[in-house]
Amino acid sequence: MIDRKAIAAAASRISQYVRHTPVLRGDFGGDSPVALKLELLQHAGSFKPRGAFNRLLSAVVPAAGVIAASGGNHGAAVAYAARCLGMTAEIFVPAGTPAAKVARIASYGAHVVQGGETYAEALLASRDRQAETGALEVHAYDHADVLAGQGTVGREFEHDAPELTHILVATGGGGLIGGIAAWYAGSAEVISVEPEGCPTLHDALRAGQPVSAPVGGLAADSLGARQVGALMFPIAQRFVSQAVLVPDEAILAAQHLLWDRFRLIAEPGGATAAAALLAGRFVPPAGARVGVVVCGGNTDPGKVVSG
Repeated sequence: MIDRKAIAAAASRISQYVRHTPVLRGDFGGDSPVALKLELLQHAGSFKPRGAFNRLLSAVVPAAGVIAASGGNHGAAVAYAARCLGMTAEIFVPAGTPAAKVARIASYGAHVVQGGETYAEALLASRDRQAETGALEVHAYDHADVLAGQGTVGREFEHDAPELTHILVATGGGGLIGGIAAWYAGSAEVISVEPEGCPTLHDALRAGQPVSAPVGGLAADSLGARQVGALMFPIAQRFVSQAVLVPDEAILAAQHLLWDRFRLIAEPGGATAAAALLAGRFVPPAGARVGVVVCGGNTDPGKVVSG
């Protein structure tokens, strides 16, 4: 299990390559201010470079470089990290990946391969290619170094907002929430928020093990893992207090509220955690101090500003 020691080591390892993102406190319609951890301001537009850098800096990378499968954000992060470290990168993404995300990956100099309908299909294609080239695989969420890197979000959040009692985190494959939950380790309640169309951790916790789940809806490009990672699941069983689902309408409303109230442009997955408050799927108990991770901003701004 990933622990605070591993996360602290990751923070030291990656500190010169990632941003310590700010915390913004503001009214979100409840009785007390909400603390927003602005990971959409991270390099490459999401929290993902934390895990990518920790993986690359913890491994011996072959001459063939690195390879990854992604719905978009992880691919951009791996491409960005590889460029910073002077490595080549090949990124496999589903055919339906938004053009803005494909363009961002390519802008960092990576070779992008599009194909298949889901992340799972892109992952299979990337592994076939990895067997040919010998490149280092950087898994989007199911690797100890990636989990520890993502856990640095929790470490920073606790440092900058030590009063928090509840942390809302959007969940796809589970790397972010697994790392954050491992850092807090029960000292604050960590709540998973998923779209109704991508109930991956919700279904796994109900079944008592990772299971295949549907993938669909507004945030599927960033939260559409078919199954949560095996490494994060025992962390979630121990330290994730709730797993709630939100409708696409609430995600869209959260995107618009983040723009209207804070002038933040969040992608659907980035606004999903906040949607739990708007939809009433998470109701803070009396005296709660709530934090929300706004985890990504890779979207067409026009869809948020004019929507």
